[in-house]
Amino acid sequence: MAETDAESVRTESQAGEELYLSELSPEQLRALIRDTRHALSAFKAETEMFEKFYKRLDPKELTPAAAPDPSASPLDFSQMRSRRRSKSRSTISERLLSLSVDQKCELVQRELEESQEEAQRNADNTERILQGYKATMEEAEIRSSEMKKAKYELERDIGRAAVSNKKGEGVHPEKALRYMEEKMLARDSLVDKLRLKNAALKVQKKKFQMQLKQKEEMGEVLNEVDFQQLKIENAQFLERIDERNQDLLQLKLNTGDTLQVLNTYKKRLQNNMAESTHLGAEISMRNDILQRIEVETEQVEQERAKAESLNKKLRKQLSDYRVPDVLQYVQEKMEQEELEKNVRAWERKVEIAELSLRTQRRSWEQIKAASLTSEYGQLQGER
Repeated sequence: MAETDAESVRTESQAGEELYLSELSPEQLRALIRDTRHALSAFKAETEMFEKFYKRLDPKELTPAAAPDPSASPLDFSQMRSRRRSKSRSTISERLLSLSVDQKCELVQRELEESQEEAQRNADNTERILQGYKATMEEAEIRSSEMKKAKYELERDIGRAAVSNKKGEGVHPEKALRYMEEKMLARDSLVDKLRLKNAALKVQKKKFQMQLKQKEEMGEVLNEVDFQQLKIENAQFLERIDERNQDLLQLKLNTGDTLQVLNTYKKRLQNNMAESTHLGAEISMRNDILQRIEVETEQVEQERAKAESLNKKLRKQLSDYRVPDVLQYVQEKMEQEELEKNVRAWERKVEIAELSLRTQRRSWEQIKAASLTSEYGQLQGER
């Protein structure tokens, strides 16, 4: 009966959907196809996540679902008919198998935690493998250095001695045995040291295990709640660190702006200092010029005073001056001309006297030279 009802419902739903789709325009159909594709991709992602979540579940956590009430089927079918006529056009299977928002959030949260734990496990495994590779490389390097050292010592102690042996006897067996015994003793001593170190590490490990067991018994070990509290505190501290970083970034920006302003003011200060130096030099030059001008002004004042006194004197003389008569002027003019003639005559006489003096000096020099020559000839004749 239920199967026939489901088939009737399916046929009715298909007929209703065909009728609904026939009423839509091509643009609406394209938009509906696009929305359906997005919904299918979202459902596919949710299905994959649910499958991963289902695979991780413990079989004990799985509880059998409650059987549907057959009496409620007519009501469900009527509801499905009413829903089929609505815009969503969702089927009864989607309604029965869909999860609530809280269940989806819980599933996503658990999947996120599992993914984080898996990522952490992968990181730990990768770090462990990397540490193993590093340890292997370090061990290989140590073994390589030890082999190089042993080869060098073997060549130094035995090989060179065999090469430098003049008799050509080769390597002495005693030296080789002694060398091998020394190496075996050194290796045994190293093994003993490592054995003692291993024993000490085992004792220390047991001690740490006992301390950890005591802490677990005393309840000092952190549980999941403490870890959650630490995560919350860590998140709060990270938020504070982000805030402080934002404040620091803002302060750095403010510092950059302040430095730009400071550099601008420094440039202005340098320009003003240079201008002040230039103005100071110009002011000192102007002061020197002003002092020279003041000195010159004093000199000019003195000269002006002298000129004024001379002017006064000349004015006084001019005021006291009386024009002579014409006859007196003519007589004085004649006397002046007579005096000028006498001056010219005396100058001529002086020139003539100078010429005669030069002639007399020249003749005197000649006479003196002749006398000196005669005296020199007499002296030569006497010798």
